Amino acid sequence: MPLRLKKPLIYKSNVRNNEQSYSLMTKFSDSYLGRRDFLRVGSLGLGGLSLPDFLRAEEALKSVGGIAKDKTVVFLFMHGGPSQFETFDPKMDAPSNIHSATGEIKTKIPGITFGPTFEKLAKLNDKFSIVRSFTTQSAAHDSKPIVSKEYSSGAQIGAHYAKVAGASHPQFGMPRNVWLHPQAVDAGATDPIMKLGKFDVTGPLGPAYEPFQPSGKSDLRRDMQLTIDPDRLGDRRTLLTSLNQFRRTVESGKVTGGLDKFQSQALETLTGGISDAFDITSEEASVIDRYDTSKLIDVSRISKRWNNHQRYANHIKNLGKLMLLARRLAERGAGFITVSTDFVWDMHADNNNATMTEGMEYVGRPFDHAVSAFIEDVEARGLQEKILLVCCGEMGRSPKINGKGGRDHWGGSAPLLLYGGGLNMGQVVGSSTKDGGEPATDRVTIPNLYATIMETILDVGVVRATPGIPEAVSQVIHGASPIRQLI
Repeated sequence: MPLRLKKPLIYKSNVRNNEQSYSLMTKFSDSYLGRRDFLRVGSLGLGGLSLPDFLRAEEALKSVGGIAKDKTVVFLFMHGGPSQFETFDPKMDAPSNIHSATGEIKTKIPGITFGPTFEKLAKLNDKFSIVRSFTTQSAAHDSKPIVSKEYSSGAQIGAHYAKVAGASHPQFGMPRNVWLHPQAVDAGATDPIMKLGKFDVTGPLGPAYEPFQPSGKSDLRRDMQLTIDPDRLGDRRTLLTSLNQFRRTVESGKVTGGLDKFQSQALETLTGGISDAFDITSEEASVIDRYDTSKLIDVSRISKRWNNHQRYANHIKNLGKLMLLARRLAERGAGFITVSTDFVWDMHADNNNATMTEGMEYVGRPFDHAVSAFIEDVEARGLQEKILLVCCGEMGRSPKINGKGGRDHWGGSAPLLLYGGGLNMGQVVGSSTKDGGEPATDRVTIPNLYATIMETILDVGVVRATPGIPEAVSQVIHGASPIRQLI
């Protein structure tokens, strides 16, 4: 029997948990959900429903605004630790062994300069904001801030998002949490480096929230929660074949009576738009060309003296394609997309890694091209409110250039770029000390970045009112204040 209450409470963010839960319950009940349906909807935010269940609950969720906002984070992880000096904080007034080894260029915002490798971004910096007072507080190679033992319980933050938003988008069927690395667009690319930081770990949250890897490293069956014999599913191609066969059976009328409209919609979602989203060749040629970073540098000319030369090649050939793919997935319902191109920002000038000047050509120039293309494309499509781009690495670089022309590990200060998401753009947040080694004003840490991201893509008031949210997830969402200048 449907549970109906005549006088639903009005939701207020500062009421006690039991009152908040009651308010949400009355709103759900007014959508004529039965008691059992309501209990299942109550677990929606914890990823406990299949795709048809999500679809059944969609209208009820809309009536309270939903847990997940219609927004996406694209987190471009600059693995290896980018230098703050050669990117967004040149410090040209500092001594020659400290300031940017590549010099500086003026940007669209008067008085703000970037490293000259970022010539395209310099013309767009009224569209994004940079943080000059960001610190990761550790000089260790790992995958923070994507994964932090201290701040995210050793789970990838996209998994925290998926834990409350659900593993798949309720309307489009797209995995909520996705990881794109070069193998997603290049079958010949080397495996991502995992010994210096993993991107697919879920810690206490469980494997159901692992990021989907379109390179075939993850299990689409689990992400989509389909009721198909698992013994018949070996890979994504087999999955799609099975789905297509099932759809033909449905269309023949043999099982139509056994499917309700939500199951049918789920089937169409999975056999229709999902596979197309991962096909970047369906884009217009001009769009593909604008993103293409493979033509910037002849990879055969990368010096073989650097053991990392193949990683540089992966970055140059694939970063633009990965950013184009990220935009396509964001349009189609992915909520948290991690992009990484291997361990390329580690510019010690040792046997593995190039000097600052040479390395910024291999790494910084493709970054400038791909990120500027992404921003221009998102702007042209009117998606700047929907998509939040975050760019940073696990640390920054030492104030002093070493004797070989590189910079060493440094946890005191690191570059951070944010674009879109409805945040306040076109500004510089905070400042660093004279030597660029520490925040001088408006210190921003990893928990502040987490809070900014989660407030952008989740209704944190609804999350706070939802019973059963794990403490680890709450810590990521509510553990610090968002970056106040951006909100």
